[in-house]
Amino acid sequence: MNFLRILFLLPLALNAAEPLKISLPTDNQALFDGNPEDFYMFVYRSSEGKTTEAWTGGQYGFVRNLINTEKEGIIATKFHEGLDIKPTKRDKHGNPLDEIRAIASGEVVYVNKLSGGSDYGKYLVIKHDWGYGPFFSLYAHLSQVDVELDQRVLGGFPIGKMGFTGAGLNRTRAHLHLELCMLSTENFTDWLGAKTPRGSYDGRNLIGLDVASLYQAVKASADMTIPTFLESASPYFKVAIPRKEELEITRRYPWLKKGNHDAGSPSFEISFTDSGIPLSVVPSHRQVRKATLTYVRTTRSRHEHYTRGRLTGSGRRASLTKSGAKFIALFTNEYTKPKTPTEDSDDS
Repeated sequence: MNFLRILFLLPLALNAAEPLKISLPTDNQALFDGNPEDFYMFVYRSSEGKTTEAWTGGQYGFVRNLINTEKEGIIATKFHEGLDIKPTKRDKHGNPLDEIRAIASGEVVYVNKLSGGSDYGKYLVIKHDWGYGPFFSLYAHLSQVDVELDQRVLGGFPIGKMGFTGAGLNRTRAHLHLELCMLSTENFTDWLGAKTPRGSYDGRNLIGLDVASLYQAVKASADMTIPTFLESASPYFKVAIPRKEELEITRRYPWLKKGNHDAGSPSFEISFTDSGIPLSVVPSHRQVRKATLTYVRTTRSRHEHYTRGRLTGSGRRASLTKSGAKFIALFTNEYTKPKTPTEDSDDS
């Protein structure tokens, strides 16, 4: 192969999708040892006048705020978007000593070195790109942050120390809160209608994946990618939206596109998991003027309990709540202000 051909193919090779390589962020490996109670930090749970320590509350998913329903018994209704990982060592005062490391190579895109101002406390976000769009790992409740904004880090690189900064924590429950997320929109402040000190890396704009199951999937298959991982997820609800232009979410994550997007269609139908992870965007024949629910999984209890309050109704009947309609707006470009050239731009 001649030199010019190597130069031509190099950008393609760099942009090709890569198998996912992620490591756990601390020395706690109990997730792989079949001892989840040693991996997850517990939450306090009160019932019938007794308080217990439930390690299940440290998992990803609907694992908190238990309620007793008439048709399904006790269910958890509060969603937890990440993993709460227990410390493996403490000093004589009970402070955690665990070093926190990047789960994969990437670029530090957000750093908060202040304990206040966020439920996450001191935290940071790292951007990763495995060839199918950007993903973001978030490390929260740190006692110290050891990296700077825009710094490039390798997987396994030390980035901070475990702590208990942020809302609702104490020394006993010190842990690392870890998330691996998709980004809803780059125009989050337009959607919010206000500025936020966290910009695009506000938790409301990050869509957390089931990172514990992802770790297990990567361990089982060396060729695992996030799009492949999400293929096994089933939708909880689908929403049709008027088609105006290509969606920002599919420009960022092209693998969400299913069907022929080049052919004209009056709407798009977006499929979501119960927690709000987008699974696909499909051209639809439906004529809709606004976001319209087209499918919901049948349940015996209220849909509010399973969708973070974004749907209301029960059984086969459901509709978007006000918060659900605003959530859908994250994916419709509805809150995206048009970009205009500035004096510093170069359009020539």
